[in-house]
Amino acid sequence: MYRRKVRGWLKHLDFIVLDIICLEISFILGYYIRHESFFSFSNSNYSNMCLVLILIDLVVAASFNSFHNVLKRGYYVEFVRMLQHISIVLAITTCYLFAVHMGSIISRMTIFYMLISYLILAYCVRVFWKNILRNRPLSQKSTALFIITGVDNVHEIINSVIRKDYGNYYISGMALLDGSGKKQSVYDEVTGHGGTISEENRAIARKLQVVANKDTLIEYLLGNWVDEILMDVPENIEMPEELVNAIIDMGITVHIRLPKKTRIEGRHHTIGRIGGYNVITNSLGDATTGALLFKRFIDIIGGIVGSVLTVCLAVIFGPMIYLHSPGPIFFKQKRIGRNGRIFEMYKFRSMYPDAEERKKELMDENRIKEGFMFKLDYDPRIIGCRRDEDGRIHKGIGNFIRDMSIDEFPQFFNVLKGDMSLVGTRPPTLDEWKLYKPMHRARMSAKPGITGMWQVSGRSQITDFEQVVALDKWYIENWNIGLDIKILFKTIWVVIARKGAM
Repeated sequence: MYRRKVRGWLKHLDFIVLDIICLEISFILGYYIRHESFFSFSNSNYSNMCLVLILIDLVVAASFNSFHNVLKRGYYVEFVRMLQHISIVLAITTCYLFAVHMGSIISRMTIFYMLISYLILAYCVRVFWKNILRNRPLSQKSTALFIITGVDNVHEIINSVIRKDYGNYYISGMALLDGSGKKQSVYDEVTGHGGTISEENRAIARKLQVVANKDTLIEYLLGNWVDEILMDVPENIEMPEELVNAIIDMGITVHIRLPKKTRIEGRHHTIGRIGGYNVITNSLGDATTGALLFKRFIDIIGGIVGSVLTVCLAVIFGPMIYLHSPGPIFFKQKRIGRNGRIFEMYKFRSMYPDAEERKKELMDENRIKEGFMFKLDYDPRIIGCRRDEDGRIHKGIGNFIRDMSIDEFPQFFNVLKGDMSLVGTRPPTLDEWKLYKPMHRARMSAKPGITGMWQVSGRSQITDFEQVVALDKWYIENWNIGLDIKILFKTIWVVIARKGAM
């Protein structure tokens, strides 16, 4: 699912908040320099002025676009823009004091000292925060951007990287449609074609990696972490429309650089900018930043409540698990998250410690075709589960924990960490992920969840993995907050009624 980028002044909300804090500190400091003491908040004139300054700074930042291209501005340009911002703040503040007849109450020297302090403090904070954002290490939390291009466009892309045009994107790799297909640096690829790289650009060219060409691209995308793709196809190469449509069906967001035109079957189209280029963005589904922030807010609240319940359940079921099967109470396993990220998922242990080793012996009894998921009618790995001489299955504490979905509660810790959401798609294991075909990868374009469409649609009755994929793709294409809430309520009913447990 593509997260639509924030537009306008809200894009730099972090700078605006820091700027407001600097202005408030400067006002308090200006009063202290003038009066050699701090004013009391019982002083309505000055305490009200604090609130008015917040509003003024916010209006100036939004109306005059004070932070446009703030990350690309140098020291001198930043200082000039800071002076412009302060001048407008001063003009509006002066008009306000005159309009409400407070010019004789609020000391002019306080305002003067405030402006001097504000200029120094806010400028230093802006420069400091920009350096942090520019130099922060890229991690699993970053957006992995994969670039598909040709040899002729490599120099332009390198220059964009040097100018930091890609912002907070992490360039995970490149595919050259007319490349050799070897996994090597951009420098080796270009020089291998007889091209040259300038000396000042060689460090970047050696850092960027070419990992695929047109023939090996799909195979690479199936096994690696890629969030979004930028299609920057040179004029001498025909736009590979079938390849682009196949990538979109995998659930990967594709940005196509304008003015190149092509007919793409992506369900959602938006226009934006990446790396200084105008692009058309195509994805299975998209969501506004506000909607995703609200989803994250619900996740945090639910994660806190769920984590507290997990601790309570650990006190009750922890000793039971240990008595029936000595070993750790919790179980963690590497799973595949959004767009191929690897994370450790937590559960209450409902199986014997050697369950992973015994899994290979039971693969022939798997109810899910081709091994994309692993479900058994009778699973001897579950704590206390056994079959008697008459073939009757006797369930134990492990089955109860699984039937009541108690084993899933530690995943609320994953929700708090941000690896998972309350509602999403089921995260596959590393072995299952390796078996995925291109059309299956689409289900991992959203953050995995504790519950989802498959869980509330009778998971034990669904043994066709293609149906699971169809449910997950429908969820991604039609996602909204209301759908998440509906699934959460339905999950509660499914658990209480014990429907679809395996």
